[in-house]
Amino acid sequence: MSQLMISNFAHKYNLYGNMVFRIAMVNLGNKEDAEEAMQEAFYKLLYKSPQFKDEEHEKAWLIKVTVNLCRDIQRSFWRKKVVQMEEIETDNSDPYDSNILKDIVQLPAKYKTVIYFYYFEDYSIKQIAEVLNIKESAIKMRLQRGRQLLKIKLEGNENG
Repeated sequence: MSQLMISNFAHKYNLYGNMVFRIAMVNLGNKEDAEEAMQEAFYKLLYKSPQFKDEEHEKAWLIKVTVNLCRDIQRSFWRKKVVQMEEIETDNSDPYDSNILKDIVQLPAKYKTVIYFYYFEDYSIKQIAEVLNIKESAIKMRLQRGRQLLKIKLEGNENG
């Protein structure tokens, strides 16, 4: 591997690594599976990625690959039916964000993915729809239902 290729990969890893890991953690709920998905996503970026139009296209491709890898891991024969949430590592050490992420991880997959992209990655409904290949109306409905489930969960945490 050339020095330029290694340097380029290191740049991509620094640029997208935290995002890919958080997406995997939200979808998979444990560090080991998230790290596996992250490694596979970056392997595909390095060796199997298409020619990208721009950095935004590359980011969208990487997000889609990560989400698909998480689905594959969840469907795998070896995956346990119940995954316990482990410590979520975030860029900042804000305990509020960490607790909310733990609650998001416990949501059904179709809600947690859109909630995460919308609130933590600042993606628009249109961008989420494009990345997940789902209609915008479905994204809006999933956001609404996900918020309702989170509200119930958060209110339960305050009372319990």
